[in-house]
Amino acid sequence: MAQKTVVILEDDIDGGPADETVSFSLDGTSYEIDLTSKNAARLRDAFAPFVGAARKAGRTGSSGPSRRRSRRGGDDRVAEIRAWARSNGIKVSERGRIAGDVLAKWESSQR
Repeated sequence: MAQKTVVILEDDIDGGPADETVSFSLDGTSYEIDLTSKNAARLRDAFAPFVGAARKAGRTGSSGPSRRRSRRGGDDRVAEIRAWARSNGIKVSERGRIAGDVLAKWESSQR
């Protein structure tokens, strides 16, 4: 048996049949809105002065702030923790993430 699914877009502003889905992002949150061509043009016209004055930030896969960590001092700290763990008979990997329990023990030893 065949099935056919039909998606009918409804304009989120005026309730009429929509022509397209418009995606935009503001303050780190991504949005989508279904609009007629007329309302989509109104939205783009409203954004135009701000888009024209803005700089591109590029596309990201998330809507939140970047999760990239700063490397300032990070490598030295990791090496220090690994050395401390080995000198205290705690097994620690040569590479990768340091286990949470090892990190907790190191932090408590620094107090």
